[in-house]
Amino acid sequence: MLITNIEDLRRLARRRLPRALFEFVDGGAHDEVTLRANRDDFQRLNLLPRVLSDVSQRHQSVTVLGQRYSSPLVLAPTGVPGVLWPDGAMQAALAADRAGVGFCLSTMSTSSIEQVSRAVSRPIWFQLYVMRDRGLAQSMIERAQAAGCAVLVITVDLQMQGQRERDVRNGLTIPPQLRLSNIADLALHPGWVWRFLTGPKVTLANLVGTGHGEDMFTIASFVNSQFDQSVSWKDIDWVRSIWKGPLALKGVLNPEDARRALQHGVDGLIVSNHGGRQLDGVPSSIAALPAVVDAVEGKLDVILDGGVRRGTDILKALALGARACMIGRPFLYGLAAAGGAGVAKALEILRTEVDVSLALLGRGGVGMLDRNAVGPGPR
Repeated sequence: MLITNIEDLRRLARRRLPRALFEFVDGGAHDEVTLRANRDDFQRLNLLPRVLSDVSQRHQSVTVLGQRYSSPLVLAPTGVPGVLWPDGAMQAALAADRAGVGFCLSTMSTSSIEQVSRAVSRPIWFQLYVMRDRGLAQSMIERAQAAGCAVLVITVDLQMQGQRERDVRNGLTIPPQLRLSNIADLALHPGWVWRFLTGPKVTLANLVGTGHGEDMFTIASFVNSQFDQSVSWKDIDWVRSIWKGPLALKGVLNPEDARRALQHGVDGLIVSNHGGRQLDGVPSSIAALPAVVDAVEGKLDVILDGGVRRGTDILKALALGARACMIGRPFLYGLAAAGGAGVAKALEILRTEVDVSLALLGRGGVGMLDRNAVGPGPR
């Protein structure tokens, strides 16, 4: 299959994954209104090119939270990537490292902080949920610090799991519900079955050895009990007292929360609705971005997460004030399609699209983008 864009990788991932796993990656909460808006609202913005500009030399390197990257991309923290491809988290981290872009490891990763940090040449980011067990959360922070992680990302929009109805129908619950339809579908995907059975054992590696089980489902059940509805700004102060490096909050949509973050020692905000997987009916990330950027007045680095599928999406986000973009589904499609090579292909596609689009937009670098580069499009 000829791969020319992220949608091609998505189609290939759909062919290679059992339906339940593909829909776990691809789906969103409830009616998936926010999931669709994350994409549709990019298409409601037009790029406004300038002509007769010298664009013979172009660059797309950026500095985000003190880290220099060759392209304005950070691979978002995503759970259980090793289910999609053997050593999935490691494969993705290595691809990001070779491409010179950022990588954020999830608490729910299938490779540990220490394993990934040792394998790559530049510091990774680490994402954490503030758990009910604050001692466990503190140990994760300390492990990330000891491993040399560059940035700590606290996810703040997961007070409890959103209801993703595709997952419920497919039996992807805790505990999982195995159905005849799932078994029949597995028989249609022998390649995935073979890789899963012969690859490394899949588990939530950051929690192995913490006294909460060793297998994925036991640990996942424990984690599901750890989402804490009492987390507040005082917990961000607590994290800040432990973590000595750059601190970012992921899941901010409201400018009032952005302004509040300035008062609590936060260094970066990730404008995100969790890929439309949590509360359905909230604004798209790109729609929420400008107000958050204005609220922090350049005092924090702002990152856009959600809906990016094209290099032009990245340029629109940067023009509206984002320092960089996080991508989740695009690299997961690549991972499911072809492992680390598929992640590398996703990054190559986006890098090339950014480069070509910069030239056609009449800008020699991403630092030249501002709100004059975008305007309202069709409604």
